[in-house]
Amino acid sequence: MILLSAVLFICTLSLVIWRPKGLGIGWFAAGGALAALGCGVVSLQDVGTVTGMVWNATLAFIAAVIISLLLDEIGFFEWAALHMARLAGGSGKRLFLWSIALGAVVSALFNNDGAALILTPIVLAQVRALHFSDRAVLAYVIASGFIADTASIPFIISNLVNIVTADFFGIGFGEYAARMLVPYLFSLAASMGMLYVLYRKAVRGGYDVSRLKKPAEAIKHPGLFQLAWGILLLLVLGYALGEWLDMPVSLIAGCAALLFLTAAYRSKAIDAGKAVREAPWTIIIFSIGMYVVVYGLRNAGLTELLGGWIQALAAHGLPAAVFGMGLLSALLSSVMNNLPSVLIGALAIDSTGLNGSLREALIYAHVIGCDLGPKMTPIGSLATLIWLHVLSRKGVRITWGAYCRAGILLTVPTLLVTLLGLWLTLL
Repeated sequence: MILLSAVLFICTLSLVIWRPKGLGIGWFAAGGALAALGCGVVSLQDVGTVTGMVWNATLAFIAAVIISLLLDEIGFFEWAALHMARLAGGSGKRLFLWSIALGAVVSALFNNDGAALILTPIVLAQVRALHFSDRAVLAYVIASGFIADTASIPFIISNLVNIVTADFFGIGFGEYAARMLVPYLFSLAASMGMLYVLYRKAVRGGYDVSRLKKPAEAIKHPGLFQLAWGILLLLVLGYALGEWLDMPVSLIAGCAALLFLTAAYRSKAIDAGKAVREAPWTIIIFSIGMYVVVYGLRNAGLTELLGGWIQALAAHGLPAAVFGMGLLSALLSSVMNNLPSVLIGALAIDSTGLNGSLREALIYAHVIGCDLGPKMTPIGSLATLIWLHVLSRKGVRITWGAYCRAGILLTVPTLLVTLLGLWLTLL
C-alpha cells in the first residue's frame, strides 16, 4: 500500500508539473484521485474529508484572484507602479527597492500568485519603457517573482498555503496575523537585502522621470478606482469581523469579488467577464484531486512516519522545532511542489500529538517553509511555472539552471532570517 500510494503521488505530481499536450492541471489531479479510489488507496469518505479541508481555501483563493484581475483591468496596479517610479526620483536603485516594496504589499493584501503573474508584466513593461539594460530587466523580473512568495506570509488570504493551514488547524484571521507580523517584517527586510546585494550593480544608474506617464493616465474608470479602495476597506473589516462571527474567509472574499464584479459589469468601462474567464477555476478540481492523492499517503502511514521525524526534531526544543520544521517544509516544497507539501506537513504535525508552544512553532514554521521554499526550484509552485511561461512569451527567458542558482542563493538566507523572526516571537 505504501509503495502504491507513493507511485500514484509521484505520477500525478509529475503529470501536473509537465502537463502533457498542454492539458489543465485539474485533469491530471482528477485522474490521480480516480486512480487512488480505484486502487483502494482512498475511500469515498476520504474524498468528502478532503473536500471539507480545501473548499474554503480554494474558493477564497479564486475570489482574491478575481479581485486582483479586476484591479489590474482598471489600471490600479499600473497606477501604483507609476507612483513608485516617481517616488524613486530617477534613481535606479531606489526604483528597484520601491518595486520590491510594492510587490510585497500586493502579495500581502491579495495573494502571491496575483503579485507574481499580474504585477511582473507591469514592472517589465515599465523598465523596458525606460530603456533599462537586459541585466536590469532580469533583476526586476526576478525580484518581482521572488518577493511575491517571500512576502505572502502575513495574512491568511496572502497565500493558498496559509488558508489551507489555518483551516486545518482552526486558526483565526487575527490570531494568524498577530503571530506572523514579526516574521513578515524579517522576511521583507531579508528579501530586500538579498535582492539588493545580488542585483545592486545591475540596477545602478538613473532614468528620466519625464518619460513616465502620469499615474492618473493609467486609470481606466475613476468611479471603479474609487470603489476599489472601498473594496479593500471592506475586505479588511470583513476579515476582522469574520473571525468574531466565525465566517469563512471565502464568504468574505467572495462577497467583495461579487460586489466588484457587479459594479464593473454595470460600468461597461472594462471587460469584467475577462476576470471571470481568466480566474483559475481548475484549481478547485486540482485541490480536491491532488489532496485526495496526498490523503492516500496518509492512509498508507507515510505522514505518520514523517510525523515521527518531526517529533524527534521537537524533542530538542523550540529552536530545533522552528528551524528544523521550516527547513524540512521548504525542502519538500521545492522538490514536490508546495500545495501537496502543505497538506502532507499538516497531517504529519497533527499525527505527532504535540500541544502548546511546540505545536504552534511547528505549524507556523511549516507555513513559512511552504511559502518560501518553492522559490528554490521552478517546480516548487505552479505559479512559478506559469510565471516563467508568461515571461518567455514576452521575450524574457530564464533557464532552470539560472533560476535555481538565483533561487537557492536568495531563498536560504531569507528563510533562515524569517524563521529567526518566528522563533523570537515564540520566546
